[in-house]
Amino acid sequence: MQALRCPFSVTIPAVPVIVFSGSNVSVIQLCGGELVVMSKAVLITGANGGIGQALCQAFVESDYFVIASDKVAGNCVCDIFIQADLETLCTNPQYRTDIFATVDKYIPEQGMFALVNNAAIQILGKTEQVTAEHWHRTLNTNLIAPFLLTQGLLPQLKKARGSVVNIASVHAINTKPGFIAYATSKTALVGLTKAMAVDIGSDVRINAICPGSTATPMLLAGFEGNEVAFQQLSKIHPLERIAQPEEIAQVALFLVSPQASFMTGASLSVDGGIGVRLHDPV
Repeated sequence: MQALRCPFSVTIPAVPVIVFSGSNVSVIQLCGGELVVMSKAVLITGANGGIGQALCQAFVESDYFVIASDKVAGNCVCDIFIQADLETLCTNPQYRTDIFATVDKYIPEQGMFALVNNAAIQILGKTEQVTAEHWHRTLNTNLIAPFLLTQGLLPQLKKARGSVVNIASVHAINTKPGFIAYATSKTALVGLTKAMAVDIGSDVRINAICPGSTATPMLLAGFEGNEVAFQQLSKIHPLERIAQPEEIAQVALFLVSPQASFMTGASLSVDGGIGVRLHDPV
């Protein structure tokens, strides 16, 4: 059951994952037909993943109006949930048009305050194993969808002088064997962040976060029954632990806030120092 603060959700069959945000202060019709004043609406993709749920929770607790989206329903806390598929968004023009039309219904008069491109897929495989289909799926979800969402919502983002946060990865900076497609897509997402910040200019700020290993349910499940390996992963970080999803969410909150008003085109490493540590055998 989707955890809506107000039980109002929209499902579009075969529609993409989309992150929508709103204005500084807007009036939106909610439960029981009552008009409720909400401040700073934000739309978050990949809302039911570990980091996605933390993002939704953090923005809700900071009194944002949260519009969440994911391919499947789940447990994220939000005000409105839109079930959508990012791969279809990239490959089906009519589907894309329908998604943006749906999102437009919930954008306040003042425009969109923030877009958080969090949704991603991770297809692992060595160079000999990666297929063209793997590339298409990875780049559609991790790179092209964030571009199309930002492009499609740009007029509303400009109206609110809003902000975009792209959730990249430590793999955009340092990677390891088997992450060919994923690391390339996240490196490209950091490049897209820089290029769009320059291209769009002062109307909309665009920044990225590069998280390191994070204690999401998916990561923790991979170490179930192997506490020694998990401790090794933790100890290899200079901070001797991995991140909590809430720590990544707090950085996103900062990037969309007035405190980050002079930041655009930046990529923040939130990796416990792993990216600056040498792994010599001695």
